[in-house]
Amino acid sequence: MPLALWALTLSAFAIGTTEFVIVGLIPDVAASLGVSLPSAGLLVSLYALGVAVGAPVLTALTARVPRKRLLIGLMLLFTAGNLVASVAPGYAALMAARVLTGLAHGVFFSIGSTIATSLVPKDKAARAIALMFTGLTVALVTGVPLGTWIGQQFGWQSTFLAVALLGVIAMVGSMLLVPSSIGAGKPVSLAAQFAVLKKPRLLLVYAITTLGYGGSFITFTYLAPILQDVAGFAASSVGLVMLVYGVSVAAGNIWGGRLADRKGPVRALQVVFALLAVVLAVLTFTAPHPVLVVATVLAWGAVAFGNVPGLQLYVVQRAERDAPQALDMASGLNIAAFNLGIALGAWGGGVIVEQLGLMATPPIGALVVLGALALTTLAGHLDRRDERAQAARKAQSQPQLQNPAELV
Repeated sequence: MPLALWALTLSAFAIGTTEFVIVGLIPDVAASLGVSLPSAGLLVSLYALGVAVGAPVLTALTARVPRKRLLIGLMLLFTAGNLVASVAPGYAALMAARVLTGLAHGVFFSIGSTIATSLVPKDKAARAIALMFTGLTVALVTGVPLGTWIGQQFGWQSTFLAVALLGVIAMVGSMLLVPSSIGAGKPVSLAAQFAVLKKPRLLLVYAITTLGYGGSFITFTYLAPILQDVAGFAASSVGLVMLVYGVSVAAGNIWGGRLADRKGPVRALQVVFALLAVVLAVLTFTAPHPVLVVATVLAWGAVAFGNVPGLQLYVVQRAERDAPQALDMASGLNIAAFNLGIALGAWGGGVIVEQLGLMATPPIGALVVLGALALTTLAGHLDRRDERAQAARKAQSQPQLQNPAELV
């Protein structure tokens, strides 16, 4: 794989750490700032909303900026946001810092996916995306558990300071490894780029992404409280369980990329969503048992992010057919859909916790994921219908062979 892909992976690692480390620190942040668990959970939601807004809008506004310059600028914004979070005097300031950081996140992953696919042959596209997103999974393996431990030992502010340092390292990596020859995107008007929103089949993919991620994050946002309050783990052990989750995610992400390349994105997504729904349902029964809950979290990690390569590959494929003039925007909107799902899942999980309790989140999350599975099946049916129609048009356009009897 090209060195530029490894630079993208390094940046994704830093961004993934800051996005997900807050999950392990929610009880600590809530206690420190004197807010409820659902209020602390909004730090996940509003970060994701920052991504959801930043991905399409800022991607459109920066379409003409050379990719290397844009990547460096994004990592600078990312670093600044985490520095602000590390000195935030209260809940509102921390919330603002999270939104600022989310803006950089959204643009990075929208342009990163299209850059990744442009650097490799088409038959390796899903694997290239999977490699970039491996930065997220490695963050879950190492960055999130380490960040959780740092926050528990030295205060959650120290975690954001450490992540800011990661941002500096990633920025230097982009300077050294990303080639300057990667130019800006083709000049396209904002109206033409936002015309992506008028494409029903792309909107269907975005709906799949939103439900698939939202269902998982209904429960994942409150994993730390579940581990402590239901399974009985000490706060110091949460980081170790997150490590187990992250190791499994790393393997699942690679498996998901290979599955999408081999079977196609739709079939791969059907498999991943079905398994994810089953695991969330099982968590309802295994959560009170320490050994069983760790085994369930291990299985959860294997499928939780296995849908990312398939979803990103599918949206790029659909955009090449429906909106070839706005590939970056189409990819950016899918990143927005990912994070809209995270935002809605974290917010909905908070409502569920307040109204029904922590252990109502797994079964409800499973039902939402089944909704993503149903929409994926619908998308596959529509694709097959289009292929049949295209084959019929091709057959009709070919000249008919003359009947030999007519030649006599």
